[in-house]
Amino acid sequence: MKRKLITSALPYVNNIPHLGNLIQVLSADVFARFCRSRGYKTMYVCGTDEYGTATETRALEEGKTPKELCDYYHAIHKDIYEWFGINFDHFGRTSTEQQTEIVQSLFKALDERGFISENTIEQLYCEDCKRFLADRYVRGTCPHCGYDDARGDQCEHCGKLLEPTELKEARCSTCSHSPVLKSTKHLYINLPAIQKEYTPWMKEASEKGMWAKNAVQMTQAWIRDGLHERAITRDLKWGIPVPKPGFEDKVFYVWFDAPIGYISITKALCDMMEQSAREGAIPADTVPDWKSWWLPAESKAPDAKEPVELFQFIGKDNIPFHTVIFPSTLIGSGKDWTKLFHMSSTEYLNYESGKFSKSKGVGVFGSDAKESGIPADMWRFYIFYNRPEKSDTQFTWKDFQDKVNSELVGNLANLVNRTTTFVSRYYGGKIPEGKSDEALWEKVREAEKRITDLYDRADLKDAFHEIFALSSIANKAFQDGEPWKTRESAPEKAASLIRDLCYIIKDLMILVHPVMPQYAEKVLGFFGKKGCTHKIGIPAQKDALLWDNVGLTEGLSEVVHTEIIFTPLDNAKTDAYRKRYAGTQAERAKGAAQSSTSKAASQSASGAGSASGAAKSAPKKNEPVIAEDPVSHFNQYIQLKTAKILKAERHPDADKLYIETIDDGSGTERIILSGLVPYFTAEELTGRDIIIADNLKPRKMRGIESRGMLLAADYTDSEGKTCVEILGCPGVPPGTPLVFSDSGSSSGAASEKPAVSKPAEIDADVFFACPMKIEHNKFTIGGKVLSAAGKEITTGKTVSGDVH
Repeated sequence: MKRKLITSALPYVNNIPHLGNLIQVLSADVFARFCRSRGYKTMYVCGTDEYGTATETRALEEGKTPKELCDYYHAIHKDIYEWFGINFDHFGRTSTEQQTEIVQSLFKALDERGFISENTIEQLYCEDCKRFLADRYVRGTCPHCGYDDARGDQCEHCGKLLEPTELKEARCSTCSHSPVLKSTKHLYINLPAIQKEYTPWMKEASEKGMWAKNAVQMTQAWIRDGLHERAITRDLKWGIPVPKPGFEDKVFYVWFDAPIGYISITKALCDMMEQSAREGAIPADTVPDWKSWWLPAESKAPDAKEPVELFQFIGKDNIPFHTVIFPSTLIGSGKDWTKLFHMSSTEYLNYESGKFSKSKGVGVFGSDAKESGIPADMWRFYIFYNRPEKSDTQFTWKDFQDKVNSELVGNLANLVNRTTTFVSRYYGGKIPEGKSDEALWEKVREAEKRITDLYDRADLKDAFHEIFALSSIANKAFQDGEPWKTRESAPEKAASLIRDLCYIIKDLMILVHPVMPQYAEKVLGFFGKKGCTHKIGIPAQKDALLWDNVGLTEGLSEVVHTEIIFTPLDNAKTDAYRKRYAGTQAERAKGAAQSSTSKAASQSASGAGSASGAAKSAPKKNEPVIAEDPVSHFNQYIQLKTAKILKAERHPDADKLYIETIDDGSGTERIILSGLVPYFTAEELTGRDIIIADNLKPRKMRGIESRGMLLAADYTDSEGKTCVEILGCPGVPPGTPLVFSDSGSSSGAASEKPAVSKPAEIDADVFFACPMKIEHNKFTIGGKVLSAAGKEITTGKTVSGDVH
């Protein structure tokens, strides 16, 4: 029987995974659980991807060493996956001796076979940060689709892989300064030279292993366009040293070494088990040989002759690294490594009306799920019911509520509850004897075969949907059989039906166990049984119900316990979750920390007096007093910045309000609201350059918090209609502060110099104490023109008027 080697994409260590990231780990877990229950010899490994610039930069931000940062986030990842019930054979990491050993040995093999080349290149260098910029730390405009916040390695908008130098208007993502080109020498893997061996392997593997359609299409596109040499070294400190003279100051590029982590994590597991065996903690014959799984030709283990099929679960953005670069590395080494058999590459899971974003903190994260009060298996249920196998899918709280209530609670849990409760109430907990309904079991066994075949092909979503279709068949049998009536009028018929339903439930729990293991274990416990929980080093429990028990109608005798495990989600609770996880993580944390009674301006002002003191006190709260010196007031307290609208959508509870998601240059998306529905369509707003009141205190508008506001002016068109013109500064990067055009001149008055640090937040009274106007098509305060990055803010249609 073939062995199953299973991996999921190694999550990068510098952040907390969101539900979109968790799909791959959960998918591999489901398939591994199925394989173990099915009787296949199975190995599932994963771990944190820890090297690279992202770690170095995050460590610097948090005041930690890269190792300390990795230790911190590795523990967080591990804790989240344990809460979700992921049954890894080993969850390791890439910053290990095993990783260094195997990466360097593969590199040396490639080098010896002539597949490594040297090139001197011009690389972007940030003179402000004094370092070469790794591709992920360069942002700019994508040359393919025009997206203005593309990363240097890949455009998140169109998915094209990029080189940092291809970006237009490139900027350092840390300091926003424009980088310069500087010469540096790097090593490359010569993919064109390996392509002769790679292409026939890819054709055969993709057909035999039934790769996901998107994996085949993307890989074929790479081959069609011609493979290119790809750099495998970087100018960093945190990484695996390059064992080649002249390159001692380089480390391996994270995407060269990261996939090799699957191999090193396997070796780390075997090394740990070998140590345990030496200490007498486990039998020596239970220790696997890592080469038996990855390099069987060099293994002396008894199972090394058993074929290994490698199943890999990833997101579509990682496809080329797993279908081209990693296999080419293994092929180029000249050794017969275990290579990809089946590629399960999902599309994107989006969040509400936008995208999950780990970097921007948008969506529901693993830590959120853990603290939500929603059971882990309810999350697992929805993720798989909605798994984006063939196209992007959307996580919405309304759909989450609908699917939980209709399928999980209303279908499967309902069948379990009504049947087990019936046994407890009317049969004293003893499963009655009876004759099987062969017509019903014919449908059941046909469905069970379909489900098994789908699982075998790793078609996890389809398998899961078929399980609920089978549950519907059983529910219909209960409803049509009316045992609450026939219990007295035709007791043998009722007893036979209830007996059949108990065995169908038993089968359903075995079938659903890979996806919802905690729920399945509880329900099997109703019958005094246990499910599949074994893995390498942990043997199966005695009398555990494994896949070979599916379809059998013997072995159950009683219902020893029953309880309601899942309950429906009501509208109030669902709405509360939607609001709780709206915006970004940073906004949620900020909102939780804010005091509704505090005055942000007085908290932030230091030495110069409070902002509220800059304007005279007013007897009427809604009539802010105008500052005596608007220019000084602006320079001291008000922060205006450029921004760009990424998305605009109608407020669900306000006819005139738009909810706008904006890029303010901070790296974290932000939500503002504006009453522009009567003047612009959502499409007209999307992509628009705007100016925002950056430090205006957040305000809730019909239940949604607006963090700032955009600036606009009014004008009257030729027909006498009042129109709105939005202020902006096209061509200037988001996050650029507005200053007076002459604020940098030596002749400027002292009162006209901006404060070194303006308040983090100001009240509306402080903001509106500074009149802002359009004068001769220019944005002014106190008669002085404002600019951003040396470019004056002008209007096209508004000649004069107030800015609001």
